[in-house]
Amino acid sequence: MKKSIVLFTALFVLTLFGTALAASYTGPAIKAKLASEEIEGDFMTVWARNFSDHMKKWSGGKIDIEVYPYGTLGNTGDINELAQMGVVQFVFSDHAWISSFVPQAQALALNYIFPTEKVPEVLGWMAENGEFLPLLEKAFRKNDLVPLAIMFEGWQWVTSKKEIKSLEDMQGLKLRLMSSKLLVEDYKAYGASPTPMSYGEVYSGLQMGLIDAQVNPMFAIYSMKFYEVQSHLTQLKSEPFIGIPTVNQAFFDGLTKDAQDEMRKFWIESIVPAGNWITERNASDMEKMKAAKPSLKFHVLDDATIAKFKAKAETVYPEYTKIGGDGAQAVLDALLKDIANAKKALNVK
Repeated sequence: MKKSIVLFTALFVLTLFGTALAASYTGPAIKAKLASEEIEGDFMTVWARNFSDHMKKWSGGKIDIEVYPYGTLGNTGDINELAQMGVVQFVFSDHAWISSFVPQAQALALNYIFPTEKVPEVLGWMAENGEFLPLLEKAFRKNDLVPLAIMFEGWQWVTSKKEIKSLEDMQGLKLRLMSSKLLVEDYKAYGASPTPMSYGEVYSGLQMGLIDAQVNPMFAIYSMKFYEVQSHLTQLKSEPFIGIPTVNQAFFDGLTKDAQDEMRKFWIESIVPAGNWITERNASDMEKMKAAKPSLKFHVLDDATIAKFKAKAETVYPEYTKIGGDGAQAVLDALLKDIANAKKALNVK
């Protein structure tokens, strides 16, 4: 009986709290569109829907954000431009594709700058305490956009038709990347022959032999079925895949202050839970791929080999300030400082 009373009381308090939250929003009714870079069921679209649900509940139904998965409003480059123009109000894209509009975001494409553990916690600490995100926002605003957070979607994997265990195995590899000048330079440094390609064209490109390999996080390799036309998956431990939920500047600045704060709060407080969610999802998708195609080979580079890759990656770091746009050096300095401070605060190696 006591347990029932406690449960009822807790539910009642939560209901009152939710009603109070909704009643606190006094702004106008808003209908908005959010374009996701990923298909239904994948990270960006799932968390975009979580965001939409949260804002609708928080506003008592007055803020209605409709989510459009990948392919419904155009390809990856298109949806970023639509957000910049204000045709859609939100876009959930990654650090590489959005760098076509905000080149400073390519700092996140530098390989081997993040620790290999607790990346969501590091990003969460940075978003709450660091200097990088505010500087990045200044760069975004010059391009009519506002970043709301930096989200971990798992480590990037290289899928290929041949085994990759050394730098020598990367030589001349025709490899698909997202559209980022810095990413291209990263993989050129490893000896590969990288080429940007639209997300929806990757499967056919692999199938027809236009490319030998591609780079994506685990969940994308599974959901887009790239593993069906590949033999090997290799973890370089070089770059986390980072998504950036973004809003059109004019739209965002026209919102009430409490709505702006709630949007930022939702995304920043979601960094670690979303990171845990995708870590479990990636592990599950790996097992599904192994079951669907037992011949697949998974390989993580050893420390000695990673050191060789890292040495090559470091030769690319100076390129960022050349292609990163105005204030690139300050953005890079802030990013490296934030990562170092986050590692110290979180006791991460």
